[in-house]
Amino acid sequence: MADDTKPTAALEQEQPSSLRMVLTMGGIGLFCGVLIVLTFQLTLPIITVNKARALEKAIFDVIPAATSKTTFKQVGDHLEPMEGEDPIAVKYYAGYDDDGRLVGVALEAAGQGFQDIVSILYGYSPECKCVIGMKVMASKETPGLGTKIETDPAFRANFDALDVSLTDDDRGIANPITLVKPGKKTESWQIEAITGATISSQAVADILEKSTARLIPVIEKNLDTLKGGAP
Repeated sequence: MADDTKPTAALEQEQPSSLRMVLTMGGIGLFCGVLIVLTFQLTLPIITVNKARALEKAIFDVIPAATSKTTFKQVGDHLEPMEGEDPIAVKYYAGYDDDGRLVGVALEAAGQGFQDIVSILYGYSPECKCVIGMKVMASKETPGLGTKIETDPAFRANFDALDVSLTDDDRGIANPITLVKPGKKTESWQIEAITGATISSQAVADILEKSTARLIPVIEKNLDTLKGGAP
């Protein structure tokens, strides 16, 4: 007579083993998930502080004459001093010299680059109606080529006095920012591209073209408010 007890016993042993494996893997997954959440919660304050410090430094980099600043937020078409934190507000960082005179406004902007989103900060001078500085805050562009938008001196020189003056009715930019080939810049509202990094150069030009068209008219409309906001 055939002995069928061995297969049954083997099956009974196999089932607890499979269950144990599933429970073990589930436990490891749960532990890893908890560890990731805890790590994120512990490092978030440090990351937030570092980002704030980097932004603070960048503001004074793109508004070189500023020694102090006041942050404003946009409410409709008007600007008002921002109190506390408001992560969704459009922010205007007004920079003042030692005499409390408005010398520029720093603005954040972002757009699609070659590989990922490029985030920048640029400074606007109401006196010359021009961009007076630009700094890349976050970028994942191709090392050695796309990253030249952060380091190339000739490209950065485009933003020493980039014309963004308004139309006669103050509703838009008179000459929208455009990108031109290296050595072909003839107008103060043009950005000269970086050889070998045209897409990244175009990304910065597009970001600035869209942002200035939207934000510069708001600044000009609220100049009195900004001038009176010195700390």
